[in-house]
Amino acid sequence: MAAPPAIATTAIDQVDAKAWTCVDFLSDVHLHSAEAATAAAWKDYLRHSPAQALFILGDLFEVWVGDDVLHHPMGAFEQSCAQALAECARLRPVFFLWGNRDFLIGPAFFALTGVQALRDPCRIDSSAGALLLSHGDALCTEDHEYQAFRAQVRSSAWQSAFLSQSLPDRMAQARAMRAQSQARQQNMVSLPDVNTPACDQALVWHHAHTLIHGHTHRPGWHLLGEGRQRRVLSDWQAEGPQPRTEVLRLLNGQWQRVPLAQR
Repeated sequence: MAAPPAIATTAIDQVDAKAWTCVDFLSDVHLHSAEAATAAAWKDYLRHSPAQALFILGDLFEVWVGDDVLHHPMGAFEQSCAQALAECARLRPVFFLWGNRDFLIGPAFFALTGVQALRDPCRIDSSAGALLLSHGDALCTEDHEYQAFRAQVRSSAWQSAFLSQSLPDRMAQARAMRAQSQARQQNMVSLPDVNTPACDQALVWHHAHTLIHGHTHRPGWHLLGEGRQRRVLSDWQAEGPQPRTEVLRLLNGQWQRVPLAQR
């Protein structure tokens, strides 16, 4: 049976995090069975993180083609990741908002793992003040081709039609879409980034001063003026010449970028 669309999931639009002295944020782990080292590093992090709450801002998985993968022989990798999340969520609140790769995560995933869904964007009241969380892809407003694609695949009609197909067919289509995306990026002079006025407007609208997002794979810290800022999360890649396995930690009201080796 096909999983219901992710848009049917009830999502939280505001979280009171002021009581937590140690909060971690991460995104763009891109879990995939072919990236064993990254998956192992992520699971080790879940077991040892000192965070009192964990916020995952999208693209946790390289691809998610429906919640029925959690009960299918082809989904052994996804099932092992869901089990690791469930064990983590029994110890601390774990929150998740959808990315551009895993937007089809739906109610069965949240029920199985105990992870709590967040609306994008979501306001967090923290020890460092009012934060606004987003995956970041919706803020790349100048990438008109992608925004048209995003609107299409986030629609109820597209998701229902896609999820009505067999799991092997959905996996094959996901591979094809990913190959098309990679080919498109290779032809770009530079990869799209978030639009600064859009970020500033979102912060003003939600009465927050710090935007935290992923998606762009450009970790950094940017001042926007008038006390507003954005902090960009790192993507994860445990293998290769420059391994990247980092979380952004809010500890006692202070920001830290924590490589996995330091946990």
